[in-house]
Amino acid sequence: MTASDGGGEARRDDVTPSQALAFARYAEALDLSHAADIARTRALADLGHAALHDARRDGVRGMASNMDLRSVAAEAAGMARLTDRRLQGEIDHAMTVIDDYPAVFEAWVQRRIERGHVDVVVRVGAGVPAEVRGSFAEAAIAVCERDVPSRVRGALDALAARLHTQTFTERHKAAAAERCVRVFHGSDGMSNLVANLPTVIAAGMLDRLTQMGQSVKDARVATGPEGGADAAGAADAAEAAEPADTRTMDQLRADILGDLVLGGAPVVDPTYGTDRAGGLGAIRARVQVAVTAETLMGRDENPAEAVGAGLVDAETVRQLAGQVSEWDRLFIDPVTRTPVEIDAYRPTASMKKLLMARDQHCRFPGCRRAAIRCELDHTIDHALGGHTHIFNLAHLCQRHHSMKQFTKWEVRQVGGGVLEWTSPLGRVYREDVPIPAVCFTIATTDPPPDATRGGPPADEPPPF
Repeated sequence: MTASDGGGEARRDDVTPSQALAFARYAEALDLSHAADIARTRALADLGHAALHDARRDGVRGMASNMDLRSVAAEAAGMARLTDRRLQGEIDHAMTVIDDYPAVFEAWVQRRIERGHVDVVVRVGAGVPAEVRGSFAEAAIAVCERDVPSRVRGALDALAARLHTQTFTERHKAAAAERCVRVFHGSDGMSNLVANLPTVIAAGMLDRLTQMGQSVKDARVATGPEGGADAAGAADAAEAAEPADTRTMDQLRADILGDLVLGGAPVVDPTYGTDRAGGLGAIRARVQVAVTAETLMGRDENPAEAVGAGLVDAETVRQLAGQVSEWDRLFIDPVTRTPVEIDAYRPTASMKKLLMARDQHCRFPGCRRAAIRCELDHTIDHALGGHTHIFNLAHLCQRHHSMKQFTKWEVRQVGGGVLEWTSPLGRVYREDVPIPAVCFTIATTDPPPDATRGGPPADEPPPF
């Protein structure tokens, strides 16, 4: 996602002077905040370097050296009115950024990327061997320049997996051996139950809980007053009925999880009458996985992607492949690395599948709501002559779909699924097509110019 001023007047006619002034002050505040973050990171790193220098000068190592860091952190914490543990963590983070990722820090200084990008790069890079850290950092900067911090984690995970000296399958086996369930007791009689599980299992569990919770919500609507035979009958039923189920989706998922673990099935299943078994138990989990044909055939051990969740090891994906009866084959442009075609028989269904694969999430800048939870929107309204075509459709969540309809935000498609949003202030935000974390690519020494990104598909793209 990139932004520009639109190349027109300083502000549009529908922006009031007070709004323009407020945005100008906000822009100034962003500049000051950026400068302060850079200065604070440098100062924290200097504190850490000074502590380590004094420790080396005095000939101390190990725990004694760490004591110097603790002492410096405690002093800085008193100045900032924070805890010394937090300050020591911030000092360690600042030294990691400046010492281990100088190119990333410089990109941050130049405002090519933001602080959130730096934090994600450092977090993902913790598992990258030192010998390939420089290559990872340079490639990570290019990834971060394309999108907001909350949407780059998947691409960075895939990048780290490709550069790692061990295969993803080998590292997954070691990590899976550490799977566990823990409970952390909190306040007000509440506790957190945390399970460390393989990604495909965790994603499937959440999907099944969501489907079951949605069935409860649907049954709640079906048995409401509107479902009664008449007004009098509904009134009589309301007097005898139990209080309405007003649980949120989060509450429903938590309650159903407890029922499944403790009782083996949901205790209360409103999808059927109380005199027979309910239908929630028949719901099965769904996990959408993207994998290359090479990995599926066992020619390499590259990871696959559980869409919306994370990377999955090749061995697990091949096991899953043997249990499903239907696959959707995608064709990926080798240059732009975006889906361009899907083979299916029914045009309407294939169009939906292609757009789901292309968009991955809501196409408003910065929004991460999964496409499966969004609505397909005509960029040019159908009532105004907009065609039902993949280059006039895009996924928008309910919030941003409504904002497009009822506010001054405008959007247009410039080709290849690339969207350009124009704010009421006249700023233009480019929303590129998300790049799948897993796809077959062709190495090239001459990257395409920016103007071709998201452009027309290649004549004969290789199979996905």
